[in-house]
Amino acid sequence: MAHRNVYSVTVGILLSCSVMALGVQGKRKIVGAVVPEEEKNPEFWNSWAQRSLQQALQLQQLNRNVAKNVIFFLGDGMGIPTVTAARILKGQLNGQSGEEYQMEMDKFPYVALSKTYNTDAQVPDSAGTATAYLCGIKANEGTVGVSAAATKSQCNTTQGNEVTSILRWAKDAGKSVGIVTTTRINHATPSAAYAHCVDRDWFSDGEMPQEALDAGCKDIARQLFENIPEINVIMGGGRKYMYPKDTPDVEYPNEKAHYGTRRDGRSLVNEWKERMKDKRAHYVWNKKDLLSLNPSKVDYILGLFEPYDLPFDLERNKETEPSLTEMVDVALKVLKSNPNGFFLLVEGGRIDHGHHDGKAKQALHETVEMDRAIGRAGLLTSTHDTLTIVTADHSHVFNFGGYTQRGNNIFGLAPMLSDIDQKPFTSILYGNGPGFKVVNGVRENVSTVDYQQNNYQAQSAVPLRYETHGGEDVAIFAKGPLAHLFHGVQEQNYIPHVLAYAACLGQNRQHCLSASAAPPAPSPAATAVSTLAAALTLAWMQC
Repeated sequence: MAHRNVYSVTVGILLSCSVMALGVQGKRKIVGAVVPEEEKNPEFWNSWAQRSLQQALQLQQLNRNVAKNVIFFLGDGMGIPTVTAARILKGQLNGQSGEEYQMEMDKFPYVALSKTYNTDAQVPDSAGTATAYLCGIKANEGTVGVSAAATKSQCNTTQGNEVTSILRWAKDAGKSVGIVTTTRINHATPSAAYAHCVDRDWFSDGEMPQEALDAGCKDIARQLFENIPEINVIMGGGRKYMYPKDTPDVEYPNEKAHYGTRRDGRSLVNEWKERMKDKRAHYVWNKKDLLSLNPSKVDYILGLFEPYDLPFDLERNKETEPSLTEMVDVALKVLKSNPNGFFLLVEGGRIDHGHHDGKAKQALHETVEMDRAIGRAGLLTSTHDTLTIVTADHSHVFNFGGYTQRGNNIFGLAPMLSDIDQKPFTSILYGNGPGFKVVNGVRENVSTVDYQQNNYQAQSAVPLRYETHGGEDVAIFAKGPLAHLFHGVQEQNYIPHVLAYAACLGQNRQHCLSASAAPPAPSPAATAVSTLAAALTLAWMQC
């Protein structure tokens, strides 16, 4: 990674430079971008490419070990344009121009594409996709943990159409399991790991129609505790759905919007505490209590840090709210104590929410934080026995362009005016969403507003209150045992089948019978490379 040192020398120059004058009528005259001197020499690029080639050649020796552990990072709404823009942002936060930066997920050696459509939707939602990448079957929009034979919101189509997830397969195999999310713990992505529900919005019985309750359907919060009763790590938001209706929240006792929602009078948190009282189990609702735990003395954690979703990372109270990285750190230290291994699902769920609101800055900072969590997980595990993947459920109608020059602030303006309305525009734009603004009958002049503030809504082509998902393929990044099976363009439901094959879970376990009970130790060269990678990751963790 010698190129990092090269760029650190030129940081000041890159960030202080403007962009090239385009010399076209109606476009602004701006100063030319400065290219680092090293990059003018062909040897710079040739050497970089040769180093990458040598690294690629090392991949010919495939890692065929059994995956004792599996870590699944899911960036909700993290399409490829989001990954690229977040890479530039993280590089710029690190003092570089950004384009040349490598995120933690970028360092994974294997990449594939995932086709995200639902069985009934060309452009999918997060529930049907979660069923695909966790349960191994494509499903209908708006449903979790049920096959496409189930009909959305029709309770009587649930029974007989339930499908189980890789989290369940891992638990049944004796592994520890965990879910960490920045959304409600009963939101679409995490709920597909444990629930079977024909409506993703049945968070508690307070959100369910009476006919569904009368027909015997269970709300998602209840299923969290009943379907797989001993999930080792549960961290996220969603406290309000666990308590009886009108119960004040422990953190916001005077805010009625955060009161409990349950009509059945049950306190699911208290029931969990009673059931787990003779085990090494802890319920926490703030950062201080979470970080005060000694993970080596904990087998179960229920952490509910907000009544609803966790705040955006840019708005998080760093004294009281844990970051995604901090939650992942504690989760892994708890799960690692099981000699049989573990499965951990980690969701950067508010990437999606930032995009839906048209707030690109929030979405991209959420992506950067998830990448920090990926780096932390890499330090706490080994590719020798841990398969880690990073993917998304779907994309968004988000992009950036406008012929911006090298080092341009990712939230900045394009280096030109529109040749139609003679107004500037930001590089980041949405195809639709709440950022559509008309002032006096014409498009808003973005130079009159603070387009770099955290909650600025980037301009969109079509006015909508809520920006929509995108339908293009998303990336799968993979490292560890049998990661090479993630290749080419695959259906999204392929993902858990590979994870299960690698970890000897569920079906397709015949290959495991011939595997040695004790996998061979890594070679000295592999150990050295792993140690170096860990050291480099540690050095970059603050990026």
